[in-house]
Amino acid sequence: MFGLFKSNPEKKLRKKYDALLEKGMHAQRNGDMKAYAMITAEAEKVWAEIESLNSEKQ
Repeated sequence: MFGLFKSNPEKKLRKKYDALLEKGMHAQRNGDMKAYAMITAEAEKVWAEIESLNSEKQ
C-alpha cells in the first residue's frame, strides 16, 4: 500500500537525462563544442545508470 508513495529513481534519472540532452543541444547550437561533449558524456553516464536499474528489475 505504501509503495505508492515511494520515489521512483528511474523517473528522476530520466528527467536529469532529458535536461542534460537539452542543455547539450543548446551548447551545440551556440557553437560551444567542448561544453557539448562534456554534457553529452555526463548524459551517457546517467543513461548507463538507467539501464542498470532496468536490468536489476528484470
